[in-house]
Amino acid sequence: MENAVLRILDAAANRAREGLRVLEDCARFSLNDAGLTESLKHLRHDLAAALALLPMEQALQTRDTQGDVGTDIKTAAELHRESWPDLLAANAKRLSEALRSLEEAAKTINPDAAQALERLRYRGYTLEKSLLGGAAGFQSVERFSRVRLYVLLTESICAPGRSWEGVLEEILAAAPAHAGISPLCVQLREKSCSDAELLARARVLVNACRKAGALAIINDRIDIALLSGADGVHLGQTDLPCGEVRRLLGPGKIIGVSTEKIAQAWQAVADGATYIAAGPMFPTTTKEKPRIAGPAYAAELIAANPPLNRPIVAIGGITLQHVQELTSRGIRSIAVSSAILRAQDAGLVVRNFLDRLELPGPKV
Repeated sequence: MENAVLRILDAAANRAREGLRVLEDCARFSLNDAGLTESLKHLRHDLAAALALLPMEQALQTRDTQGDVGTDIKTAAELHRESWPDLLAANAKRLSEALRSLEEAAKTINPDAAQALERLRYRGYTLEKSLLGGAAGFQSVERFSRVRLYVLLTESICAPGRSWEGVLEEILAAAPAHAGISPLCVQLREKSCSDAELLARARVLVNACRKAGALAIINDRIDIALLSGADGVHLGQTDLPCGEVRRLLGPGKIIGVSTEKIAQAWQAVADGATYIAAGPMFPTTTKEKPRIAGPAYAAELIAANPPLNRPIVAIGGITLQHVQELTSRGIRSIAVSSAILRAQDAGLVVRNFLDRLELPGPKV
């Protein structure tokens, strides 16, 4: 048996085992995903079974680390990772490449082992997709978790004589980004616009929010969110199911779901929601709701974290006078419409809300 093949087996087996261990750690400690962690553990054990069909003891004897011409050859990309999702992606590729190398080398020794390794490689591809999707979803939750004030923007609610563009400009200017991150999220919520006008407004909103470092969300309309490049979409209980929307938008987009019962919140999480809107907290004139969930419901959701493991946004009838009651119950993010849009100085009200939410920014 050629030493060259044995050396390939030894090196590729090491790379595959190392890559799998890193992926398993990411699934376990970064994603907190028990299902993916278990699948990767099974893959690791099945790799060991496939390697048992090959002369790995002989391969080990051919190892020559000091004489390996590739040991000191490094690229800049190998020495730096931007984030743990990048670490995950790099090791997913490392695993698939190592399995392919093992498979090809095994073809010269044991075809059964080669077939087993081929099946493992395909399983690795499937797990890679799930892992990268999970990482993208985690990042969308992480991005949204920075939001403290969520403004619902509707032209008809704006103070007389005020344009929605002008109000948007004031809102964004009132909460400048720190280190490129704004505590604001702005949702475009328009029910009476034509599709063409809604798309045009969405693009204005997205561009303005992007420049300000704020998140831009579109209410209800998945098509408008995609075409405008918005950060995500918000869904009500009678809109398209969150799970179906997640399939359309992919794992990286933000999806919020309105809920008034904890069972709805759990379902939203199961369907891939990024955040949970809880409400209405108080009676509101902007949307007719027969049932007021109230602050007690928000507190119930907070108590369900970390198992729920999603940012909670209190919504519905919230004014400055309500902030302390909500924050005392653990709420860190609130959604506001009328209290800001109907003010003659929307920026001043935004700063007042942020001040009461104890966020960085000028005090007024």
